[in-house]
Amino acid sequence: MSEGSLYRRALGAEFDKLQPQLQDYFSLQPDEGRYGLGIGTFEVAGSPRPALRPLLSALPVRNAFFPDFGRDVPFTIRNYAHRDPFGRSSLTAVRSFRFDSGERIFEDTTSLTSPAGLTDYVGRRRNLATDLTLAVSGDGRMHMHSPHTRLFLGRLRIPVPVLAGADAHAEQWWDEDLGRFRIRTLVRQRQLGTVFVYDGSFTYGYREFDGVLPPDVEPEKWERRL
Repeated sequence: MSEGSLYRRALGAEFDKLQPQLQDYFSLQPDEGRYGLGIGTFEVAGSPRPALRPLLSALPVRNAFFPDFGRDVPFTIRNYAHRDPFGRSSLTAVRSFRFDSGERIFEDTTSLTSPAGLTDYVGRRRNLATDLTLAVSGDGRMHMHSPHTRLFLGRLRIPVPVLAGADAHAEQWWDEDLGRFRIRTLVRQRQLGTVFVYDGSFTYGYREFDGVLPPDVEPEKWERRL
């Protein structure tokens, strides 16, 4: 019997309130034999405030919050459901942004770290972790919120204080008029405002997957700590 995707397990009965297209999108689970591929355009993507871009460049987290900013940015997303080396049901996503100046990658692995709790590990070494809470709006949209963050530097686990940290919120839905998925993600810091954003639409389909993560998808390091 199927155990269900990690999103279904985290949301419980609320999962069935998602738009049908979103239910399909968030239903990938390990050993299913396929991965998801999205292709689209972000109307805006990156760091909209020039003064903050050097700070993003200085973060000790690669393949995450890059300092570029652009409009009408082509992108792809690949979603792979799998079990991480610690046996946890997980979904690894790799987003590729094609700016005029070159390609940028944003990658993360979301893992089921308690019976209904999700942790998102961000970056090439998965050394930035956030709690991920899910909610379904009355019109069936998915809302994802990351309120608490910690940074792993070697053996150190460094909680990021609420006042210093950034609050991330993503909203995803199916746009019936466009016939495409839409996603809007904002990362805001209380004192500085919006530090990172991507907002756009994409088509989505499935390809065969043998269960082995490609070399450019598998992270340099897996993280187990919460």
